[in-house]
Amino acid sequence: MNNLPRWTRDQMAARVAQDIADGSVVNLGIGLPTLIANHLPAGREVILQSENGIIGMGPAPAPGHEDFDLTNAGKQPVTLLPGGSFFHHADSFAMMRGGHLDICVLGAFQVSAHGDLANWHTGAEGAIPAVGGAMDLAIGARRTFVMMEHLTKAGESKLVERCTYPLTGLACVSRVYTDLAVIDVGPRGATLVDMVEGLTFDQLQAVTAIPLARG
Repeated sequence: MNNLPRWTRDQMAARVAQDIADGSVVNLGIGLPTLIANHLPAGREVILQSENGIIGMGPAPAPGHEDFDLTNAGKQPVTLLPGGSFFHHADSFAMMRGGHLDICVLGAFQVSAHGDLANWHTGAEGAIPAVGGAMDLAIGARRTFVMMEHLTKAGESKLVERCTYPLTGLACVSRVYTDLAVIDVGPRGATLVDMVEGLTFDQLQAVTAIPLARG
C-alpha cells in the first residue's frame, strides 16, 4: 500500500479546484481544504467564505506578510480580495444555513458509500470533539465535497459501507477527493471519476472498503 502512486496535498487541492465552477460561493473547511485557495485557476472568479465570518478570501499570505487579525476558521492567516469583508459569525452561520453556499469542502474521518459523513469525532477515549460548523455546512451547502487521505495511518479505508464514527450528516456528501482518486457517492453507491496516473482500478479497489463502479 505504501508504494502506490499518490497525489500530493497540493495536487489534491488543485484537483478539487478544477471542479469549482466560475462564480461559485464556496466554504473551505479546516485542514486540507484550505489549500484549495492557493490553486484556483487563473481568471476563474470563486468567492471563498469562512465560517468565522469572512467572505472574499484570497490565497494564503506570503511569508512575512501575515495579518493575524485576519484568520480563517482554523486560525490560519488569510488574505482578503478587493470587495471582501468580515462580519459577525452569526451572520456567517445564517449564510451557511440559508442555502447561500454553492459548495463546501470538508475534511473527514469516514464517508459512506451513500454519502454519510463523519468528521467531528472518532469516539476514541480522550479525543477532543470538534463540531464547529460542519453540521451546518454539510446540509446547508448545495453540494458537499470531502477532501481527505484515502487511508488512515493504520492503512484502513476511510470510504466505508457504514460510518462507525459519530455522524455529522446523512447522505450529504456527493463527491470525495482523496490522494488516490476522485469518487462520487450517493444513493447508487460509489463511482470512480478519476484516479492518480499509474494507479490501476484493481489496486484502488483493493484498498477501498466499498465496491467501486467505473465511471
